[in-house]
Amino acid sequence: MEIAGQTAFVTGANRGIGRRFVEELLARGVRQVYAGVRDPERADEALRADPRVTLVRLDITDRASVEAAARQAGDVALLVNNAGISVSAPLLDGPLDTTRRTLDTNLYGTLDMTRAFAPALRAHRGALVNILSALSWFTVPGSGAYAVSKAGAWAMTNTLRLELAPAGVLVQGVHLGAADTDMMGDYEGPKIDPAEVARQSLDGVEKGEIEILADDWSRTVKAALPGEPNAVLSHLLG
Repeated sequence: MEIAGQTAFVTGANRGIGRRFVEELLARGVRQVYAGVRDPERADEALRADPRVTLVRLDITDRASVEAAARQAGDVALLVNNAGISVSAPLLDGPLDTTRRTLDTNLYGTLDMTRAFAPALRAHRGALVNILSALSWFTVPGSGAYAVSKAGAWAMTNTLRLELAPAGVLVQGVHLGAADTDMMGDYEGPKIDPAEVARQSLDGVEKGEIEILADDWSRTVKAALPGEPNAVLSHLLG
């Protein structure tokens, strides 16, 4: 799809990758961006000042909030499901409510957003972008809840692609390792610029690409999938 002149919705838009998507969409000439944020009153002043940006109060774990956002933004042709959480929670010994909260956000929240906006995406023969992770395909100690949520979101993305294909909707999954965002502030390894993630994704939308491997982490892990599960750890972690 040609992005210029379209209307887009970005979740988790106040910072990190979501914020960079908003900026990149504006640079590409969209007509309007709905920026989903938890608290519009605390949103960055630059978002509040741009007349092409409409701040939308949104909690993707709250179905009523999601449905209200879909009613407000019924003209959306491009949905970027970026909002998510990252917590360190082992599956066996970590708090079960933390695992449930992670799944509610990264998996079910993303699905609720897609279901709510599917009529608009179908009507516009639009595009859906889901921000996934290299941890869709492997896991590291302590990342159990997050890895499960992203593996589920990957399978969900593949399924949604089939279900939305008859309406001409592009469904893209974006995989990356670590981005230079507040969420990864304690991580000391290589990080991709979140602006680069947005650029690669939207380039891919305009070219009709269904999967973006944004960095070396995601490309290395995807290439290792035919091997033994988690064997990639010996290479990535030395």
